[in-house]
Amino acid sequence: MPLYPLFLKLDGRRCLVVGGGTVAARKVASLLECGAIVEVVSPALCADLEQRAEAGDIAVTQRPFVAEDLDGATLAVAATSLREVNEAVAASARDRGIFVNVVDVPDLCDFYVPAHFARSDLQVAVCTGAAYPVLSKRLRIALEEQFGPEYAEYMAFLARFRQEVKARVADSHERARIETAFLDAPVLGLLSEGNRDEAERVLAEWISQLPH
Repeated sequence: MPLYPLFLKLDGRRCLVVGGGTVAARKVASLLECGAIVEVVSPALCADLEQRAEAGDIAVTQRPFVAEDLDGATLAVAATSLREVNEAVAASARDRGIFVNVVDVPDLCDFYVPAHFARSDLQVAVCTGAAYPVLSKRLRIALEEQFGPEYAEYMAFLARFRQEVKARVADSHERARIETAFLDAPVLGLLSEGNRDEAERVLAEWISQLPH
């Protein structure tokens, strides 16, 4: 069955991670990067999770998982080594209509976490549907080399130009035409060469040609 690709907004949303080991710690870190409010349920915690708890970055309940831990959660991640616990988390999450990911157990997952990287607002993700995760990793590394750090600054230029286009051009088709044409401007190449001043000049020239 084909997967539906999407990017979730988790800022300010409660996410539950069941498990206290290093794998759980990695999942916690990625959720915190997205602004999620993370709660961890586990009888024991690895050093990294203990530090995050002491810093107040996460809420921790140190005991075995119970179904009520999921109440109010937007999504859940099960990262334990115990099949029976993972199955309980998955079943309880589905009973509540909460999407769940069980690490390395595809048949219990509602969603997979892709191999991904970001350049500011540009996010690139690769997923093999859990069929061959190391291929996802290899492709992600190759794409990271193709889309270098200059893309972070490039995204800022594109956002500035689009804001001007939206403010000055009423017709949606004409906006799309102009925005597409701007992608062929030499801004990205100039930024990759470290020539920001010239990139700014090109941007200003394109903006000056927009309707007033």
